[in-house]
Amino acid sequence: MRMLTDWTEGHSRRFQRQVLTFRHDLESTGLFSDEALIRLLEKHPSEMLDVCSMDENPDPRYPNQFLTGDFRDVPGKTLLDAAKAGRVWINVRKAMNIHREYKAVLDQMYGELTQKSGRRAFNAKGGILISSPISQTPYHFDKTQTLLWHIRGQKRLYIYPLKKKFISDEDYEAIITNALLDDLPYDESFDQEAKIIDLEPGQAACWKLNAPHRVDNQSFCVSVTTEYSTLNTGIKNANMIANAALRSKFGMTPSYEKDGITKRVVKTGLGVALRKMGYVSKDNAPDMVRFKIDPEVKGFVVPTQPFERNF
Repeated sequence: MRMLTDWTEGHSRRFQRQVLTFRHDLESTGLFSDEALIRLLEKHPSEMLDVCSMDENPDPRYPNQFLTGDFRDVPGKTLLDAAKAGRVWINVRKAMNIHREYKAVLDQMYGELTQKSGRRAFNAKGGILISSPISQTPYHFDKTQTLLWHIRGQKRLYIYPLKKKFISDEDYEAIITNALLDDLPYDESFDQEAKIIDLEPGQAACWKLNAPHRVDNQSFCVSVTTEYSTLNTGIKNANMIANAALRSKFGMTPSYEKDGITKRVVKTGLGVALRKMGYVSKDNAPDMVRFKIDPEVKGFVVPTQPFERNF
């Protein structure tokens, strides 16, 4: 069984350089059916499982922010039913790494990707997204190379130009140093310049490193999201850590795009050193639980008195 079913030399030329779609055959593994997902939800470590809903009174600059839910003692079938009901989004983090049968598939996915593209991936990680028909992923960017492998349902993907209008250096630096959450400030006018892809089952998409994006789920959806590091991601992230320090400590206005090779080499060393020295703060913001899953309630979502997540 092949995972990548239509990859060509043209895909290899555009991979990691442009927005790209290709076909895959993950569904044929049988690991993403309702029955398989229920088994997965039952055995996955609770600390690696996120069950979320969306803020009904969002900040217009940060729409569709996720709220954390309490899913303790809730059977896997009920969680899946809750996702199908329309207000719940589930992230089974690192499912493709933790469980042997899924890890075998992840290894094959990246083995074929490396062989066909000629580009090696490091530390590939994969999670499974189980999304309700109305859930939306907020406008954000990823610190590593990311691919979205769609398996079930209809999903609309918006990918935005890698320009300061859509992601400023200051926001990137704040996020890479954990001074700001991963979501970026959004404006509806951004959509006029977005590349819009209506993903169908069996289709995957990838884009340039750090390109801002967001997702509208138009039906119940199941997807795999994978991320991996390359030499380029390590260099850029180290440079942005260095730039964050230069901006905040010395009032400078550094620019990654304007830097030449020599500056980037120096800043890579500086960024690595700053990380080791603890300049990058740990993400210690409390994860507050704001609802619980209740199968007796329409929509399955019941608000609760906020408390810090401890499960």
